[in-house]
Amino acid sequence: MSWPSTKAKRVVAALKRIGWTVKRQSGSHRTLEREGWPDYVFAFHDKETIGPKMMARIAKKTGLTPGDL
Repeated sequence: MSWPSTKAKRVVAALKRIGWTVKRQSGSHRTLEREGWPDYVFAFHDKETIGPKMMARIAKKTGLTPGDL
């Protein structure tokens, strides 16, 4: 599966669409929660670009797919 480089704001929007919600936020660190998954700390500024390798890591822990973006 190949991932595009994507802005963090778009990744957060996609995570919210698949059921993740922001539990709490401290600066750029957002703790996301979703039923049946361990909490995930998303630590990127909205305008930051996330590369393919990091996108794959995020996907593994959150269930995100390239089609969700």
